[in-house]
Order: sequence, then structure tokens, then C-alpha cells
Amino acid sequence: QVQLVESGGGLVQPGGSLKLSCVASGLTFSSYFMSWYRQAPGKERELVARARWADGIRDYADFVKGRFTISRDNAKNTVDLQMNSLKPEDTAVYYCHAQFYASGTEYWGKGTLVTVSS
Repeated sequence: QVQLVESGGGLVQPGGSLKLSCVASGLTFSSYFMSWYRQAPGKERELVARARWADGIRDYADFVKGRFTISRDNAKNTVDLQMNSLKPEDTAVYYCHAQFYASGTEYWGKGTLVTVSS
């Protein structure tokens, strides 16, 4: 079955950095759009960044542009999220998401908690 397993969350001070990683299994990774979403307490889940293909085209939410970088490695079935200049408002559970390009079938990881606090 399809599994998306996130890692790399934790507690970091404002202005710090974290790198999240997601390893996918059970799917043809290169056929999926890979994204990171987040959900803060009391808020809806929102898109953070998306890497549709391995061609370098990336989409970012306005609130992370210039601070976060998404990358994918189709050989390793991984998608990473490098987060710099973190702010307290970045505190959330971050989820790895995979969407099949043709049908829209999607899968979610269980999430990893990022807490930005001094």
C-alpha cells in the first residue's frame, strides 16, 4: 500500500531552520505531484509548497516565498522542505501529500509537528 512517512519536525527558535523529509513507497513516485501542507491549531489545512515534476517548476504559498524550498528526488522517492527564517506563525503539523497527475487520487502522510518558539 502507499505510505508517506514524514520526518524532521521539532522545536526551533524564531529565525531558525528545519528540514522536513518525506519518503514515499508503494507508488510510482515520478507520476505524482508532491506537496507539503500544514495545519495550525484551529485552522484549516493549507498548501505550503508543491513540486509537480522533477523539472524544477515549484509553487509556493505567498507566506513562505523566499524562506522555504521544496525539492524532490525521483530516484530516492523523497520530497524535502527546507524551512529557513522560521516564524512563530509557522507552527503547525506539516503533511506530505501525493497526487496522481492523471486521476487526482491523493495520499497523505500522518504529519510531523513543527513548533517555532523561544
